[in-house]
Amino acid sequence: MNPEERDELARLLPSPGEPVLTNDCHDLLKDHLMRELTEFREFTEPAAPELPELPELPDIATALRRRARTPRRRFAVIAVPLATAAAIVAAVLAGAVGSGTATNDADAVDLLNRIAEVAAAKKSVPVRDDQYVYVRTQGSMKFSDKDIRVLREARWTAVDGKRGGLSRVTVLVGPPFRPRDPFSSYSKGTHDMRLSPDPNVTTFRELQALPTDPGALLAKIYAGTKGEGQTRESAALEKIGDMLPDATLLPELDAALYRAAAKIPGVSVVPDAKDYTGRSGIGLSFKERDGRTIWVFDKKSYDFLGSADEALLDVGVADKAGETPAA
Repeated sequence: MNPEERDELARLLPSPGEPVLTNDCHDLLKDHLMRELTEFREFTEPAAPELPELPELPDIATALRRRARTPRRRFAVIAVPLATAAAIVAAVLAGAVGSGTATNDADAVDLLNRIAEVAAAKKSVPVRDDQYVYVRTQGSMKFSDKDIRVLREARWTAVDGKRGGLSRVTVLVGPPFRPRDPFSSYSKGTHDMRLSPDPNVTTFRELQALPTDPGALLAKIYAGTKGEGQTRESAALEKIGDMLPDATLLPELDAALYRAAAKIPGVSVVPDAKDYTGRSGIGLSFKERDGRTIWVFDKKSYDFLGSADEALLDVGVADKAGETPAA
């Protein structure tokens, strides 16, 4: 075919147009790029600008969970070379092929149901409005690459949510106290911080009022977390994880939370898992969770031990803030 014939044929054929990704592939690419940008920011931005927010946090355990589960993202414009973008697209598309919709592992669902049965069989704890829910945890807070502090927190929150509580933070690993240090409350040692009533925190009485039917409970959690998280499933799992410590005092709700979690896609069993303190157990991993946070349970008792990011050490009821619950 001579050049004139080839040009004539090209004029007769329709324009190929611009390449277009499907909506699913576009969403996958967007999520991948957001993760890349987040990691880029975490490794390139200095840690100092984030630190002034820390003294305002009334609850170290909540701060740890939020920093681990829902990292803040800032909008940024980064010029991505065409070759890099093409490589990302190829990787995303390759991962999408054959992946299908996330389904629940049968063993994981069975484990969640067994955990629920054990939870439901426990005795409920009588709690008065004038008492406090006591939760003790251990985790860490990263101030910089060279400054990661290990924290143990005991937290007392009013059952009815109408009175102030107390957060007692013991910094196990961290710098000594320094005068004029704006973060002296996170220096090595024990520090008390008064907690004001917070309408945004779910109270124990509000937990008691939640439905114990797993389907109805999950629907209520979805409605209450609408617009949060990367997906409604990830937001729901974060909410469930936040409620698990206090829910150990409410057997029916505790069981319903595990059965509700079993309805969320992408759960799988981790045969050998460890919580933050190194306690061994059996784990449950959810595909929808950022960083695949693993819930860890004792292999014999099925007691909730927390996660690799934060260990749950104790839960109980105290008559006064600052007092350890009676054995």
